[in-house]
Amino acid sequence: MVKVSEKSTSTMSSKKEILNDYKIAIESREDSYIGRKEVFMGKAKFGIFGDGKELPQIAMAKVFRNGDFRSGYYRDQTFMMAIGELTSQQFFAQLYAHTSVADEPASAGRMMNGHFGTRSIDENGDWKDLTKMKNSSSDISCTAGQMPRLLGLAYASKLYRNNPALKKYKQFSANGNEVAFGTIGNASTSEGHFLEAMNAAGVLQVPLVMAIWDDEYGISVPNEFHTTKGSISKALSGLQRTAEENGFEIMTTRGWDYVDLCKTFEKAEKIARNEHVPVLVHVLEVTQPLGHSTSGSHERYKSKERLDWEAKFDCIKKMREWILDEKLATSKELDAIEDEAKQLAKTARMEAWRAYTAAIDTDLASLIGMVETVAERSAEKSKLLSIAKNLKEGLNINKLEMTRGAKKALRLTRQEPSRSRDLLIHWLKKNEEKRYDEYSSHLYSESKYSALAIGTEAARYSDQSKMVDGREVLQACFDEALHRNPLVFAFGEDVGKIGDVNQGFAGLQEKYGEWRVTDTGIRETTIMGQGIGAALRGLRPIAEIQYLDYLLYAVQTLSDDLASLHYRTKGGQKAPLIIRSRGHRLEGVWHSGSPMGMIINALRGIYVLVPRNMTQAAGMYNTLLESDDTALMIECLNGYRLKERMPDNVGEFKVPLGIPEVIREGADVTIVTYGSMCRIVMDAASELANYGIQVEIVDVQTLLPFDRHQNIISSIKKTNRLIVADEDVPGGASAYILEKLVVEQECFRYLDSQPMTISAKEHRPAYGSDGDYYSKPSVETVFDKVYEMMSEVDPESYPEIY
Repeated sequence: MVKVSEKSTSTMSSKKEILNDYKIAIESREDSYIGRKEVFMGKAKFGIFGDGKELPQIAMAKVFRNGDFRSGYYRDQTFMMAIGELTSQQFFAQLYAHTSVADEPASAGRMMNGHFGTRSIDENGDWKDLTKMKNSSSDISCTAGQMPRLLGLAYASKLYRNNPALKKYKQFSANGNEVAFGTIGNASTSEGHFLEAMNAAGVLQVPLVMAIWDDEYGISVPNEFHTTKGSISKALSGLQRTAEENGFEIMTTRGWDYVDLCKTFEKAEKIARNEHVPVLVHVLEVTQPLGHSTSGSHERYKSKERLDWEAKFDCIKKMREWILDEKLATSKELDAIEDEAKQLAKTARMEAWRAYTAAIDTDLASLIGMVETVAERSAEKSKLLSIAKNLKEGLNINKLEMTRGAKKALRLTRQEPSRSRDLLIHWLKKNEEKRYDEYSSHLYSESKYSALAIGTEAARYSDQSKMVDGREVLQACFDEALHRNPLVFAFGEDVGKIGDVNQGFAGLQEKYGEWRVTDTGIRETTIMGQGIGAALRGLRPIAEIQYLDYLLYAVQTLSDDLASLHYRTKGGQKAPLIIRSRGHRLEGVWHSGSPMGMIINALRGIYVLVPRNMTQAAGMYNTLLESDDTALMIECLNGYRLKERMPDNVGEFKVPLGIPEVIREGADVTIVTYGSMCRIVMDAASELANYGIQVEIVDVQTLLPFDRHQNIISSIKKTNRLIVADEDVPGGASAYILEKLVVEQECFRYLDSQPMTISAKEHRPAYGSDGDYYSKPSVETVFDKVYEMMSEVDPESYPEIY
């Protein structure tokens, strides 16, 4: 291992810079102290801070350049301050959950304090010049959840450096010279995300600097319970690169040694940036003077000896001692710096609180006046005035208390119509519009690039349109996409050399090269992270999960990171990743997956597309590649060799999202379905027609979004009967579809029969043709359900069969 230990100031720019670093450290520490007090005073809900980690973060910030990206965790406040992307006022604005993007640009109050991010797209949804910014991807709380994305951010530099066709995209990269910096706490290195990402980084040889802040605990649990050998750098030493073999570089340093920290990060950055080699920097002997968070006290689990050691080796205290030893400043000068930094923190807190409350006070004053006006002629005057008084005199009144007050006043006066009451109703409606924008907007793209705003174009056919295997339609679509847009690339298990297990990319690696169509190891979580990070840097990745059942490996990353990214930044970041997988019917417990209920409930924020054949899938791919939304495409696993006509405009036609299609007309029963079930239901409908039953079949095409214009209700109005058919477990996607149709579209008004569902059994499918038949819906299942419904309506025409 590399251990830099010489005491030298050769890497420092100047005395001025050193003293400024000290000032930043003091201000950041004071922010932590004040922030903790604000939580205990009830002005904030929760606090988690970066105390004790100030010097390592300042040292890392020194080598962080424009164009670089951070993927860190919730203790990096000093780093963000040191690179100029966080002020103390913004720090407190986030603590108070101020919903203004101007005041709290990381998340507009949507994330708890300590969660950082820069805004990489403008208010129109257009990319900023990322090479002229210091970039931070948006944080998530989940331990080690930042690691998959970190891999992708670094991998993007590899692509920008090695693919000549990308050289023209100068707003995204300067020839791949950017480094992705990651940070993590020592305990979280036990998570699989960390170990998988570091292994992948070593395989891919990407420019990544991984900093571990090691304070020897994970809340109350010491390192010996977390890590083999009690040290992550020792545990990973087998992955250290050698002269003969690739790997990553490993360095150690100490969290209180300012000079050593600066030298270590300087060396790490040069290796990563120049050689495109990942580097792990294990920062030892870090302290955490305020404990884990405002939810507990570390005095409960740390010994007196440990607490005494932490007080002695506090990094700020040690930096002060070093400055005095080097005679860079006197005690009086340092005292003055500390006083100034502390005052800056205090002033920032006051300004942040003033800005936060000012936005509320305007609405509050208006509401109080309206409630008092309504009270003047009301029989409930005393109660209404009590509401107004509580709002006027309450401590730290927030938005929810205003809404509750307004609704309570309106409930009390529900039988007293008046002009003043109408004004109060108007205030409440405008208030709800504001709160929707503040708390519920931007789950999906709202820009001109939204997938829902992309124009449609029908597939065109001619006498020359050949019948081909469905996989050939996809292959032609991907070929056109790769040819048309150099930013598009595809990767995943078996995607490269053999063109994926179902041949959707057959021959395309040979045609476009390994940087465009690439194989990966078996590592679903970091395949997704590779795609997320690359998409955050302007690329258009298509990342493959080989089978839908394997999506479970990556659900945490998709749900906690990708699905919430656009939302938690209130439109400040986007990662237009296309996730490609295949599912529904094949053979056995682990290759027949249709866990759609799990997917649509875990992945809100990601569109979920379920095309019935490869032509529909191709049209959806074309739509997505013109948009800035992210989506999961679930192709029909048993459809690749079924024959379809090749569209003449295979790279151009576009299928709209959220628009169902009636694929068979009928007058007796509406069956709503999707994916592989379409073919089964179509076959059953043909059989039912022989018995005088005409089934109308609606293919929803996409589950998220679902029937945007509420078209399905038209079919139900015609047939007055509804069956929802899918391959998920009972109560899975069928329950979701019923909620959409019965509750949102109010189809119950038009039903003459109780709605039915057709689903798979509760267990996973058994192996073999018989296993599939008795585990998932079949033609006979559909026939029997429809016949049962019609038998109830007209038992004479449809007597019992069995």
